[in-house]
Amino acid sequence: MSTLTKKRVAILISGRGSNMSALLAAAADPDYPAEIVGVVSDKADAAGLGIAAARGVPAQAIARADHASKDAHDAAIDAALTKLDAEIVALAGYMRLLTAPFVEKWQGRMINIHPALLPSLKGLDTHRRALEAGMRVHGCTVHFVTPEMDDGPIIAQAAVPVMLGDDEDALAARVLKAEHRLYPKALRLVAEGKVRMQGGRAVFSGLAEDPAGEASSLFSPGALRDAVDLEALARFTP
Repeated sequence: MSTLTKKRVAILISGRGSNMSALLAAAADPDYPAEIVGVVSDKADAAGLGIAAARGVPAQAIARADHASKDAHDAAIDAALTKLDAEIVALAGYMRLLTAPFVEKWQGRMINIHPALLPSLKGLDTHRRALEAGMRVHGCTVHFVTPEMDDGPIIAQAAVPVMLGDDEDALAARVLKAEHRLYPKALRLVAEGKVRMQGGRAVFSGLAEDPAGEASSLFSPGALRDAVDLEALARFTP
């Protein structure tokens, strides 16, 4: 039996929660350093709530419409996280901007995954914008959350190619596969204390430096290998 002390993680979602599912799957491993103790959605009809509940994880909706102000809504979410004794908060497709007091309370303990290689393409519609810009490389980023949108210190990134003939759906699907690999790796680093937010930067310590070790997961080339057709990639590469 594992004697690992696991960090208590709560996940915030707004929809289907596919990255939530990836974190739940990772946390099912007895050796994973985090346990998912609850899921909270700002939308009562979020599909991810049912998925979490089916896996035995407490899930609840705290709808914005049920609260008089944005501050009151965030206070209700904070109360739910406190009741869960959450130590880390993971945003997984949470589509509402959080208030500065909420972010400041959880700063250094709250992370997010964004479907682009930050600091490029902050905000919404990242796949469409990548295609419109003619970008040849796209990807995803896990970062600490700060009051400014998509602006916190970067923990890890995964890059995928933009293939000739890609449409928005094809590119989004490729990036999503990379997200599902990257987010559990990044959460592991945070839960183990191998990355922390300090002085507005992500500070790393104790990472294995070998080619297959933890340091390589900060870029996560494995996410690229699993996310693309390697023969097609070879044709793409000059």
